[in-house]
Amino acid sequence: MALLDESARGVFIISATPFTDDGAMDWASTDRLVDYYLESGVDGITILGVLGEAPKLSAEESEAFVARVAKRIDGRIPIVVGVSNPGLKLLGDFARRAIDLGAAGVMVSPTAGLKSDEQIYGYIEGVVRELGDRIPVVLQDYPQLTSVFMSAGLVNRFFADFPSLKMLKHEEAPGLRKLSRVRAAEAKGERKRRISILVGNGGIHLVQELARGADGAMTGFAFPEMLVGVCRRFAAGDKEGAEDLYDAYLPLVRHEVQPGIGLALRKETLRRRGMLASARVRAPGPALDADDHAELTHLIARLERAKRRLGVDEPGALRLAGE
Repeated sequence: MALLDESARGVFIISATPFTDDGAMDWASTDRLVDYYLESGVDGITILGVLGEAPKLSAEESEAFVARVAKRIDGRIPIVVGVSNPGLKLLGDFARRAIDLGAAGVMVSPTAGLKSDEQIYGYIEGVVRELGDRIPVVLQDYPQLTSVFMSAGLVNRFFADFPSLKMLKHEEAPGLRKLSRVRAAEAKGERKRRISILVGNGGIHLVQELARGADGAMTGFAFPEMLVGVCRRFAAGDKEGAEDLYDAYLPLVRHEVQPGIGLALRKETLRRRGMLASARVRAPGPALDADDHAELTHLIARLERAKRRLGVDEPGALRLAGE
């Protein structure tokens, strides 16, 4: 598999990390989940991100998970591995091992507590120096989690100064204007290369972000076939069809992005769909109660009715009049 570059497009699904009911790594579910992602038509996969509960894994578990996913994928799609760590040596060691195991690139977010542009710049500069020129980097911009706010100007400065940064994982919210400003810098020639931009936040603003210049999604919504269908339709020029398909899933998208409980909802949905044997979230983490389960059942039933109304009869496909 080639290393990640600026041409990355489409859907890089953020994978959950499967656990058994007692909290151990679940390798059978890992294989099943990876197979499902591949069957859904995703263009890449990101592991050990926020959704992947990376801070709750030991170093040995993290390395084993990378190895297992890489073996199952066998070079068919690129793998991005989250390696964020306040310690640059630890970050670098894991990043190099991930690349050796088959990753196409790594994802890094600024460490929490950085305030000024120069502090943030200094940290990312240190990351790039630690990783060297060989390892492609996805820069994650997720201030809701890190409390580190990067202006569009600072983002453009990073991608102008550091060629090893290949992709922006954009999930500031609200962030549509920022996305437009990053793209505008390319159009004006303020930054010479066009970078890849994939968006997160559960896909809650996906169609609008595509219209602002995003190249696709990097998020963990439990129905990746919808993300794939929307991005492909939009790229083909069928913007209305993309929105129609997205609208069918919107109640579940909105439900999943709830702070605190979203991960438990996603894992339970994946369990119900047969990909996970257990919806276990490692402690400390949320668990669903009876009312949560009832709400999820109701929303999934409504989705199935909406899909029938729109003629969605296979994953990600929306049959429109005349097709």
